[in-house]
Amino acid sequence: MNLSVAITTFNNTRTIRQVLAAVSGWANEIVVLDSGSTDGTLEIAKEFGCQIYYRKFEGYGAQKHHAAKHASNDWVLVVDSDEVVTKELKDEINSRLVLGNEYNGFMVPSTIVFLGEMLRYGREYKMPRLRLFNKKFGNYNLKDIHEEVILEGKVGKLNNHVLHYSYADVTDFFQKVNSYSSRMAMELYKKGKKASILKIITKFPITFLVEYFVRLNFLNGYRGFVWAFAQTVYATLKYIKLRELQKGASE
Repeated sequence: MNLSVAITTFNNTRTIRQVLAAVSGWANEIVVLDSGSTDGTLEIAKEFGCQIYYRKFEGYGAQKHHAAKHASNDWVLVVDSDEVVTKELKDEINSRLVLGNEYNGFMVPSTIVFLGEMLRYGREYKMPRLRLFNKKFGNYNLKDIHEEVILEGKVGKLNNHVLHYSYADVTDFFQKVNSYSSRMAMELYKKGKKASILKIITKFPITFLVEYFVRLNFLNGYRGFVWAFAQTVYATLKYIKLRELQKGASE
């Protein structure tokens, strides 16, 4: 099958072997775009015969955009370096692409594996994202964070998922919350958004109620509470950082 899998990497020895093993021998090309790994990630990629390229990190959208551009096939499946493609998803992609179809891309469900288990309830279970597409009709935009594929034509939806082993532990989780909130605060600042004290104070309780109850994370038990709490911290912290940027600009 003429399909390229494109992966962006940076110091991912925790997950990269499992990620590559899942697609090796299935896709006829694996493209790895690395941004300066020093931990053995590239040595593992070489073991799997990947096409390896280097590009300085300039945002998540730009990395995925250029990873897809390096693919030699028109059809590209973009996965993160901590996302494992399941056998069921591979079989489904085989049937959809080999038979031919009217779509230029497909939404691929992604399920978070958190603290050792899948989050089976809420929006983190099989959240659809446009990850499989024909690059003749589009590619990722260049957004620093919360990047997305801009595609011409019809988009279908697949049923089976990738498993997203996003965080090694709680410490890793909150380190990423800190990093992502800084990037998102800068995005909001560039768009001219404002963060009032009232908005910051009310953001925490409102977001937690939504994450824990409305989005059903209470059904995920202890893991669901930790997830909802961390998402609430992220949502609040980005506005605290945005206010800091505002104050710095006015001084």
